[in-house]
Amino acid sequence: MRKVLRFGIIGPVAAFPGLLITLSVALAQTETVPGTDLAAVPLGNLPHDLSPWAMFMAADWVVKGVMTGLAVASALTWLILVAKLLEIAGAKARARRALHAVAGAQTLEAALKTLQGRRGVGATLLAAAEDEVHLSIDALDHAGGAGLKERVSSRLGRIQAAAGRRLARGTGILASIGSTAPFVGLFGTVWGIMNAFIGISESQTTNLAVVAPGIAEALLATAIGLVAAIPAVVVYNVFARSITGYRQTLADVAAGIERLVSRDLDYRSVPAGRS
Repeated sequence: MRKVLRFGIIGPVAAFPGLLITLSVALAQTETVPGTDLAAVPLGNLPHDLSPWAMFMAADWVVKGVMTGLAVASALTWLILVAKLLEIAGAKARARRALHAVAGAQTLEAALKTLQGRRGVGATLLAAAEDEVHLSIDALDHAGGAGLKERVSSRLGRIQAAAGRRLARGTGILASIGSTAPFVGLFGTVWGIMNAFIGISESQTTNLAVVAPGIAEALLATAIGLVAAIPAVVVYNVFARSITGYRQTLADVAAGIERLVSRDLDYRSVPAGRS
């Protein structure tokens, strides 16, 4: 996925030199009609405000729609960033607390008492292991503990997978924004430059004071696309690493619980009267 996101940005950026060279050659080769210059263009038609907002308001409706969509995508990226930061930080803190409780306990019951009343996936893993032990307690004397260990491991694995998927929700939107935003912005730029060429043809002049505003409006679309895509890629990669670390912590908790279950089974087989 990271390669996809990287090339999603590099592709549109790499297309810029060719696009600008084509535009420059076209401007250089276009012949100005004799007697037509900047003075022939009404001053009222020349834009004086080239701020981003003014260029947005003066842009074609297609370019305007592209910019609006990219602005919404950028705002969504920052919203997901804040929400997922809080969610991941809380989940990792609860997982570390569960890991310390399991590592410091000698029996499954002791670990459960340490996390009694606590929330989080670690407490859920302990509760699931205890429930599986209670369901299998009557068969232990006849079937042994191998089947119980296998069932506990399977149940803990499913809980871990579900927790990882739950924490990863929302990151797919960041991947989509990071992959597609540069191309959407490039589409707005191409459309705007097409309109700039049409304006050159209609005004019959290549004076930069006339054609530059339209080109600037077109390039603004790609700029907004990059503004939306770059943070999305960075945030996605950060979240991917954080979620991987969270899953590893849960795996350590599950391994500790399996050791506690195995230790309890060994204690159960010790003859009465021996410590």
